[in-house]
Amino acid sequence: MNKTSISEESLTDWDRLDAMQDEDIDLSDIPEITPEMFAKAVMRRGLKQPPTKQQITIRLDDDVLRWFRTQGDGYQTRINALLRAYMEAHQTEPAG
Repeated sequence: MNKTSISEESLTDWDRLDAMQDEDIDLSDIPEITPEMFAKAVMRRGLKQPPTKQQITIRLDDDVLRWFRTQGDGYQTRINALLRAYMEAHQTEPAG
C-alpha cells in the first residue's frame, strides 16, 4: 500500500481558466442537447417523492412482455406507469 500523501495544493491553472472564453472550451466529447432531450427531462425539485417500489413476481402473456421489451430500457417503468394510470382512472377514493 502506497502511503505517500496527496498534496492539498491545487494543480489547476486557474488564471488560464479565468481567461478562457466560451468558444475556447472543447465540447467535442459532449453531445449537443436537443429539444427532444429537454422534452424527456424530469424536474423533481419541489415535487413530492415518488412512491417506493416493491419487487414482485407477475405473470404476463409472452407476447405482451415481448412487446414491452422491444420498447427498450425502462420497459418495467412503462408497465408501472400504465398500471398507475389505470388505477388512477378507476379510483373512487384517494389512496391512503
